[in-house]
Amino acid sequence: MAFEGLSEKLQGVFRKLRGKGVLTEADIDEAMREVKLALLEADVNFKVVKGFVADVKEKSVGAGALESLTPGQQVIKIVRDELVGLMGGTNSRLTYSPRGFTVLMLVGLQGTGKTTTCGKLAGYLKGNGKNPMLAACDIYRPAAIDQLEIVGESAGCPVFAMRGCEDPVEIAVSAAREAERRGHDALILDTAGRLQIDEGLMLELVNIKKATKPHEILLVVDAMTGQDAVNAAAGFNDALGIDGIIMTKLDGDTRGGAALSAKSVTGRPIKFIGVGEKLDALEAFHPERMASRILGMGDMLSLIEKAQENFDDAQAEELERRIRRNELTLDDFLEQMGQIKKMGGFAKIVDMLPGAGVKKATGADIESGEGELKKMEAVIRSMTKEERRDPSILNASRRRRIAAGSGQTVQQVNMLMKRYEEARRMMRRFLPGPSKREAKRAK
Repeated sequence: MAFEGLSEKLQGVFRKLRGKGVLTEADIDEAMREVKLALLEADVNFKVVKGFVADVKEKSVGAGALESLTPGQQVIKIVRDELVGLMGGTNSRLTYSPRGFTVLMLVGLQGTGKTTTCGKLAGYLKGNGKNPMLAACDIYRPAAIDQLEIVGESAGCPVFAMRGCEDPVEIAVSAAREAERRGHDALILDTAGRLQIDEGLMLELVNIKKATKPHEILLVVDAMTGQDAVNAAAGFNDALGIDGIIMTKLDGDTRGGAALSAKSVTGRPIKFIGVGEKLDALEAFHPERMASRILGMGDMLSLIEKAQENFDDAQAEELERRIRRNELTLDDFLEQMGQIKKMGGFAKIVDMLPGAGVKKATGADIESGEGELKKMEAVIRSMTKEERRDPSILNASRRRRIAAGSGQTVQQVNMLMKRYEEARRMMRRFLPGPSKREAKRAK
């Protein structure tokens, strides 16, 4: 997971600070040396690290933090605020055309995941009430059009293509005209990339920019390439003038240096991050939330938003009603497992929980936890509909049959039933008082 190594090191530094009732300037110097090393090991740009450490030290020593009642906490707050500023300060939103039709131009080098990101961005726009179209402007890469059409179909978004046309500018202009004609309010241009920045690539992109006047030019970079991604961002910005960055594969980059350096080096904010291969794995980038996660403070806002995205109000109300009546079935249990998967699984949820020791304490158990979910799912799917609705009928022979059918042991079937009963009791215990409708029915 992104920032895993950095997060662990910084949390170790701050545990030492919190453990001291009084802090001296020497303590701050020692802590800043460790912070500096942690940031450099995370592949953060050297100049960025130097400026960051100097700012934190100046504010820690000069802002009365050492004389406060909780000096360790004050220093941690200063570090968090500086991290937020380093990554952009606040969430930078997309800007849309006031006249109702918005053109978004995605650019980047080959291999950064630009075409897939076009589909993810289309899904994001649809989720925010927009009606986007994709345009295939890459005329060089073999099967680029085919790939975009597959991505567009998965995202439920139409794709404009002009097979045989060798002028990407003409394709982009025609796409904009056709998208407006069909009533779309957003167009995403998937442009060509190169293995490296060159004059031909930039000239083509500048010409597309002049012809379509995009409202935002978004650069797609691969977080796993570290400072190469930051250097590419600087190059594109100098030649083209980008408006924001989409950083892909951040979930696979344990260092995270590119995310911490990009804004300082380019002056352009990270607007989105890619955190998986699926089309819904694109998230708006919130510097303040990311800083909290790095420092082990969790990210409850993102967790709540994720839950709201995946839980239907009507289903939640029906589930509450069934729990109140003690009618929770194994089908309901199976559905809740599916909701955990939709939210990204145990690893994703744990990463958002507050507490400096949470990830370290549970990290070794995450993989086994995911495995347990799969086993329980296999057991439930090996049951008949009647057995799922009324688990009380599961006698010894039925349990042996289910175990054989699921490839599990009878002990694992028994363990599932134990957890099911515990979950049913716990859910009833933590429900609020009966709803007005339930209370009226009870009378």
